[in-house]
Amino acid sequence: MDAFLLLTIAAIVLGGMGVAVFFWTLRSGQYDDLDGAAERILMDDDDDRPTRS
Repeated sequence: MDAFLLLTIAAIVLGGMGVAVFFWTLRSGQYDDLDGAAERILMDDDDDRPTRS
């Protein structure tokens, strides 16, 4: 029974830490632009081409 209590407390603490880290990433803006990087790789930048002489 002591092991069950210890594992239950550990699971609650680790779960709480996971939720806290998730909300910290939300506040810091980690999920703001999900489509930007995926769409930027498909865009063709004409400015990067070398000029012909």
